[in-house]
Amino acid sequence: MTITMREGGPDDLPVILRMLDSCVEWLVAQGRTGQWGSEPLSENPRVANSVAGYMADGTTYIAEVDGVPAATLTVTDAPGAYLAHLPAPGEPERYIHWLASDRRFKGRGAGAALLAHAAEETRRAGVGLLRVDCYAGGDGKLVAYYEANGFVPTETYTSGANGDWPGQVLARRV
Repeated sequence: MTITMREGGPDDLPVILRMLDSCVEWLVAQGRTGQWGSEPLSENPRVANSVAGYMADGTTYIAEVDGVPAATLTVTDAPGAYLAHLPAPGEPERYIHWLASDRRFKGRGAGAALLAHAAEETRRAGVGLLRVDCYAGGDGKLVAYYEANGFVPTETYTSGANGDWPGQVLARRV
């Protein structure tokens, strides 16, 4: 098994949306609908617009396992507007958006390889801070995943229509 990285572009949007749908299916099968609900994200125009917007503002990376797209994330220079109420880090940063993997590749290291690649690209750019935010509810496994990949929890926040979606910002020095 070989994991390779490549930059993604607008033509990858359908592949990325399929990865997100794969994540939703996997979460639903485990009874974990708090993060992204139970419907395919590809059917939500706001999600497609969000993914495409971050892609246009930053750099998208695709991890391929033996030549097949397996995971993705996009890195920009700042978090999304939904975090504007949190204190700024006071230094240049890179911010990860929409980390997702095709769950057929679960456990093969594509997500961890992408996070390591994002950290290396951040370091190469002369930036010392890489941040990400994620769902912090349920069993806490997503926060633990980022911690296992070198991130440290910083601020918590709530989001969503009712303000009941728990989020966690995490940071990694590179």
